[in-house]
Amino acid sequence: MSFDDISSMFHTESEKLEKLINNTTTKSELSISEVVETYYQIMNVSSMIIMLKSQLDVDKHKTLLDKITEIERVISEKFNSSTHPQIMGKLTKSIQKTTKNLQSSDTEQKSKEETENDAKLYEELRQKMSTKEFVEQYDKGLSHD
Repeated sequence: MSFDDISSMFHTESEKLEKLINNTTTKSELSISEVVETYYQIMNVSSMIIMLKSQLDVDKHKTLLDKITEIERVISEKFNSSTHPQIMGKLTKSIQKTTKNLQSSDTEQKSKEETENDAKLYEELRQKMSTKEFVEQYDKGLSHD
């Protein structure tokens, strides 16, 4: 892969990341897949930054290094400081709400439809808890930086 290919790929992935971050801040409710995609993109771009910074020449690659600095700022200031805590809070509230709904449902004399609905709620709860665990892993990585 040439330097131009890598630079182009970084710009493409950075733009995708910025769109995802903007999406998370403008939408009131995010799907599990949107949350996961956003965190994977953060990790992907962060890994690219580490690799690129170790290989770039400050004098020859100033434009790309400036873009890297800008993206690092976006990740740090916009995502880590604001968006990430919001996602954690929303996931926690959503898990609590789903758990409360499941706990309050009457286990006696359920219709087939109610039982199927509960099964869907349990699956939704499992996905939310799994996603929260994934997000918490990211959070632990932040506190080690």
